Amino acid sequence: MKVLVINGSPHLTGCTDRALREVESTLADNGIETIRVNVGNKDVRGCIGCNYCREHGRCVFNDQVNETAPLFAEADGIVIGTPVYYAGANGQLLAFLDRLFYSTSGTVDKTMKIGAAVVSSRRAGSTSAFDEINKYFTISAMPVVSSTYWNEVHGFTAADVETDLEGLQTMRNLGRNMAFMLKAFAAAKQAEGFPAQERGVFTNFHTEG
Repeated sequence: MKVLVINGSPHLTGCTDRALREVESTLADNGIETIRVNVGNKDVRGCIGCNYCREHGRCVFNDQVNETAPLFAEADGIVIGTPVYYAGANGQLLAFLDRLFYSTSGTVDKTMKIGAAVVSSRRAGSTSAFDEINKYFTISAMPVVSSTYWNEVHGFTAADVETDLEGLQTMRNLGRNMAFMLKAFAAAKQAEGFPAQERGVFTNFHTEG
């Protein structure tokens, strides 16, 4: 089993990375492979709603979003890490996620892929950033992994995070819970398959004439 880990911080060895490494290490201890993609240091623009992806199966902007889509397709789960900027997730990461999730709507079956958000902040704003990331999962039939506290660490530097013992504990518990869910879902899929997802109804309020 494989988990895609996305680092939304431009600081590749910063606080978010330290939190993600704790999760990755725990997943590895439980027999789960991980692959890391760094987004925060890349030039990623937002979605323009052109629907090119609906016809061509990929985003019109041929950048890291299209490079990541095949990794997302083959992964059994995804961990998305973000720093907190102005009480929210990194805008670069959100632009990336908007396009990744939208452009793969017809090509990547996200049903029952496991999703986890990881947030790092100096003091506050982490729960609102946490909520932003989780919404990508809950709109995509993706179960969300929890831990023994909100999935967050605190610190201004990676060294600070080393002293956030509860935060690192939360990351390890998150990794264990995710590994358990991945194995349990794989067993359930083999035994009886995943639940059917109805897609026929699309509510809008547009009327003809």
